[in-house]
Amino acid sequence: MGPQPGMQRPPGNPEPGPFGNPFTGAGSGFIRGGLGAYGERILGSSSEYVQSNISRYFSDPQYYFQVNDQYVRNKLKVVLFPFLHRGHWTRISEPVGGRLSYKPPIYDINAPDLYIPFMAFGTYVVLAGLSLGLNGKFTPEALNWLFVKGLVGWFLQVMLLKVTLLSLGSGEAPLLDIVAYGGYAFAGLCLAGFAKIMWGYSYYALMPWTCLCTGIFLVKTIKRVLFAEVRSYDSSKHNYLLLFLALVQFPLLIWLGNISVNWLL
Repeated sequence: MGPQPGMQRPPGNPEPGPFGNPFTGAGSGFIRGGLGAYGERILGSSSEYVQSNISRYFSDPQYYFQVNDQYVRNKLKVVLFPFLHRGHWTRISEPVGGRLSYKPPIYDINAPDLYIPFMAFGTYVVLAGLSLGLNGKFTPEALNWLFVKGLVGWFLQVMLLKVTLLSLGSGEAPLLDIVAYGGYAFAGLCLAGFAKIMWGYSYYALMPWTCLCTGIFLVKTIKRVLFAEVRSYDSSKHNYLLLFLALVQFPLLIWLGNISVNWLL
């Protein structure tokens, strides 16, 4: 029976082209597979780039707490008496996953850690509160301001180290490394603060020693980072900047060691 007049004929199937439909035919698998492989390659490279930059600048926080009693004792000797450190200042590296990585602090005395800086900072706040109490000036508000003063001093130390590295042509050190190096100054401040409580006049002898030892420790550490990462070494420029880093420790640590109600002093 033929089509009735006035009725539309249903559209017929289009003639397939010589290569078929690229999205529904046999070629669709090839295109989807190619796009999928290309997308995986882009996402994979982006993920590796992000992970490499995170590990490059922030590292793994757990790394900085792998310490033991022996490491803490030896590290405090290096920080408080850098003159007596007869060994090398370079860190021990090992291949991990096809690239070089540094051994954790428990296996390397030159590796930075965050255990000592955090414990030293807490002890610094406790000694500051004790000193205020012995002088009859303790208040919760004063202790809070001293806590803020310690944090500001730590932040200034970190910024000083970061700017020094950038000025010397090396900004590759992970952030937590710099935070750890900046926090070691509180170990010497605790020693000076304890001496001030026990015998006030000894503070004036220990504070310059603390500033000097902290400056030497940081200079040795920064020079190690530079030798490991910088291709060219400008001795005149580097020496002046390292000397400036050491000298700045005197006003900064004296300010932190001055325990008073007015934290700006």
